[in-house]
Amino acid sequence: MAAPTACRDTPQAACFLGVERSLTGRRWHLRALDERVAMALSQRHALPEVVGRVLAARGVGLDDAETFLEPTLRRLLPDPSHLRDLDVATERLASAVMQGERIAIFGDYDVDGSTSAALLARYLRAVGSQGRIYIPDRLTEGYGPNTEALLALGREGVSLIVTVDCGTTAYEPLKAAAAAGLEVIVADHHEAEAALPAAVAVVNPNRLDDASPHGHMAAVGVTFLLIVGLNRTLRGAGWFAARPEPDLRQWLDLVALGTICDVVPLTGVNRALVVGGLQVMAGRGNPGLRALADVAGVDEPPGTYHAGFILGPRINAGGRIGRSDLGARLLATDDALEARVIAEQVDALNRERQATEAAVLAAALVQVEADGQADAPGAVVLAWGRGWHPGVVGIVAGRLVERFHRPACVVSVTDEGATGSGRSIPGVDLGAAVIAARQAGLLIRGGGHAMAAGFSTAVGGLEPLHAFLNERLAAAVAEAASANGLRLDGAVSPGGATLELVAALQRVAPFGTGNPEPRFAVPAARLARPQVVGANHVSFTLIGADGGRLRAVAFRAMDCPLGPALLAHDGAPFHVAGKLRLNVWKGVESVQMIVDDAAPAW
Repeated sequence: MAAPTACRDTPQAACFLGVERSLTGRRWHLRALDERVAMALSQRHALPEVVGRVLAARGVGLDDAETFLEPTLRRLLPDPSHLRDLDVATERLASAVMQGERIAIFGDYDVDGSTSAALLARYLRAVGSQGRIYIPDRLTEGYGPNTEALLALGREGVSLIVTVDCGTTAYEPLKAAAAAGLEVIVADHHEAEAALPAAVAVVNPNRLDDASPHGHMAAVGVTFLLIVGLNRTLRGAGWFAARPEPDLRQWLDLVALGTICDVVPLTGVNRALVVGGLQVMAGRGNPGLRALADVAGVDEPPGTYHAGFILGPRINAGGRIGRSDLGARLLATDDALEARVIAEQVDALNRERQATEAAVLAAALVQVEADGQADAPGAVVLAWGRGWHPGVVGIVAGRLVERFHRPACVVSVTDEGATGSGRSIPGVDLGAAVIAARQAGLLIRGGGHAMAAGFSTAVGGLEPLHAFLNERLAAAVAEAASANGLRLDGAVSPGGATLELVAALQRVAPFGTGNPEPRFAVPAARLARPQVVGANHVSFTLIGADGGRLRAVAFRAMDCPLGPALLAHDGAPFHVAGKLRLNVWKGVESVQMIVDDAAPAW
């Protein structure tokens, strides 16, 4: 196997391959690593040199390499009781199960919320109870618990409500629920304030008074810890003396899906949950996930790419532009026919979502360019539009982050007010800034976590909000910008991008936030047969000096200068950077580069 080469004599701060400004406006750097650690990792764990280098570049040391390479729940799953209020929550839930009380699960409408709700519903069903799932409508109810919905559940006979992936800052709705005699348990992971809502228990590793080291867990991970604790409580009460005790591992597919799609770091316990969950997902035991994979054409063992970019967006589509409960219903059902019907619905809604997203993105880009934000030094990009569909503003914000490498907020405005969503960049805590804006009286509602946030304000409140965010985040954005660049793990020739290399790199998978997928540069390659595929992608073949060939595709390249430059290469050589992945077509395996960036090599 031809190992990737690296410019080892080049200082880590210097530009990799001399690329000061690429076609997407970034400087290329070689990831910093300790060469001695990389070599020791390779030798001690019998790894190819490239794997040792990739591990070292991600901060994996000699003592924790084994845990990283072989993550198991037995080794990494924490005792659920370390979370504040968890034992209180499980005691109350166990009592409700054994006394036959009506329980409602109030979830968010994204993938993390849907998987959390389905996970808890499946567990309750397995232990002889029922959890009535309620997902608020994005357009008419907005995010999180609302007073009208909670009181309506109480009128249905519900006595205990568990909020999942929401609830931490729902002060007024939970206060109203308590006044009506409803008890609420919060299972969440969003950033908290000093004050907590009126609830029986608030289980959230990001509570200010919780010393948990697992604040990076998605809500579905917190929900999994909740059912682990609940299962232990029910076992201690003798509940399983007359009924089988469920194997909680059967639902790890849901935990993996929510964890991947919420873009939390795939390190520590999250890594173990995703590794185990993808194995369960490959077994196709969940009727909803099986139907969704079939509708989406996933005919291979799923990985983080399939979960994050194929399955997840379809589950999200229901909450974004369709019925908000479709995702949770799909994942919770055991009826194969119902699963197929819902899977086809969300697949159709996803196509509609893509069209809506494209229209809003185009309008947002025109606005950002027109008002000078594209080149202005402001910390946060903000775009707004009257009637923009609120279900796609978060996705569009993410697209603006990709384009401008700064935090971005996109806002839908109506006569009643403005509802927005934001996405951030590593090192800039947007959720805390939005909470601070709400505390300063600039928002009606607002919250989130470091990389994403949501908010609502009066129509006239956007300008002061933008100024507040720019001032608060300026220093953090400037620091992040100084380190802005495309980090690479080395260089590889087209002929060296082999199936053996791709297989070796899989030792470091699953990839995601906190464990980025290895990225390599192909230096000074010629491009053959570039063409636009789909709406805005560009595919081509890379030809190296040795005559080796490597198929490549640059997704959404026509939305930025990258695509047109590739099409108009006129025989000139390019440095091309991207990720190497296995491609299977009609049973034949090959290597394909997913292109992130390129730069002229002249």
